[in-house]
Amino acid sequence: MKRLLIVVGLTLSTIGLSSQTRPVMVVNAFTTAQGVELPYDMKLIQSQLVAELKVMLGKDFDIKAEAPASSDGTLYTLNGEFKAWHAGNAAKRILVGMGSGRESSDIAYQLTEASGKKVVEQMDTIRTNFYSQNAGSTGTLAHPIAQKISERIKGAKLH
Repeated sequence: MKRLLIVVGLTLSTIGLSSQTRPVMVVNAFTTAQGVELPYDMKLIQSQLVAELKVMLGKDFDIKAEAPASSDGTLYTLNGEFKAWHAGNAAKRILVGMGSGRESSDIAYQLTEASGKKVVEQMDTIRTNFYSQNAGSTGTLAHPIAQKISERIKGAKLH
């Protein structure tokens, strides 16, 4: 019994250490450029991005919505701005199909180190997945935005 407790204790302590050694990525709420209006709550999009990025990048990063009080390791901050938003066209989606008429947005985003150095800086046009139209109060953009951002971060080979 003692041996089992020791093994469990060692396993739990290494899990705690491995989570501490991952870099922290703080996902800030995205903003909108002047004149761009989205019908979505930016804090809700932020929480969805955090959840999506935890799934996509959680092995490599400790994803958070708020900066930790103190961080001994590497800290990255993700900021983004919606430069344009297009609601899409339901009639076109129905008549033409195959993804035409989808909701889309142009976003600019940066992943910066604590020093302020930008390690990822990108502008992308994000289109909703054509199989998930009309989904919830933040539209269908959170998942494809997170997919694109995670691809760019993986491509940057930060560690």
